[in-house]
Amino acid sequence: MIIYKSTEEIELVRESSLLVSKTLGELKKYIFPGAIPLDLDKIAETFIRDHGGEPGFLGMYGFPNSLCISINEEVVHGIPKNTPIKNGDIISIDCGVLKNNYYGDHAYTFGVGEIDTKVKKLLDVTKESLYRGIKKLKVGNRIGDVSSTIQEFTESHGYGVVRELVGHGLGKSLHEEPDIPNFGKKETGPKIQNGLVVAIEPMINLGTKEVVQDSDGWTVITKDRQPSAHFEHNIAVINGEPEILSTFDFIESKN
Repeated sequence: MIIYKSTEEIELVRESSLLVSKTLGELKKYIFPGAIPLDLDKIAETFIRDHGGEPGFLGMYGFPNSLCISINEEVVHGIPKNTPIKNGDIISIDCGVLKNNYYGDHAYTFGVGEIDTKVKKLLDVTKESLYRGIKKLKVGNRIGDVSSTIQEFTESHGYGVVRELVGHGLGKSLHEEPDIPNFGKKETGPKIQNGLVVAIEPMINLGTKEVVQDSDGWTVITKDRQPSAHFEHNIAVINGEPEILSTFDFIESKN
């Protein structure tokens, strides 16, 4: 069952989402060749707690950390490690916050130092596909209109769209209905209505769409070991139109 949100509830999700946004912006300062992912995890946990929230992922389904940190061919759900990141790596950070009983949950893929032009294009196209999908999240459309838009745009560049992992509703639970796949057919799926709050999160691979699970039981990896990108926003449908509750401004600001 889809749980539609009141104006007041949407504002609470916005508050949690913006704390995720600020946390990702804080982490940007510490992403450089030689940085330790496990240190980033500790920085994030401290920042979230200092701002009145709780790490949304810590302990969720037994996950051991506050951040999912996925590097290069790791798609999602990477466990932060002590191995330093290197120049040319890409590092996807997925962060969740629980504040005032509502969740925020979004993600950004960072380049470390100088990255390959092919990989830079993958990041750019994946992020653009997120915004193209968001534009379709409006009353009169269905979820399949969002999904097909992301799929068509990314596949037109020759990329693989992960099938096993999808976006989702968001609220008092981290994962609510409906599922928001990054693939599908137009004019299918649930009708989009006011009060819908979701996380849209394209997970796009440079090569094959096929993925496998690592032996740690969490990390999802591309089958061909080529890089994968992941960008995620939280969005509410208000007055028939999509409104992004999270922001990348804290990451992308020149200041």
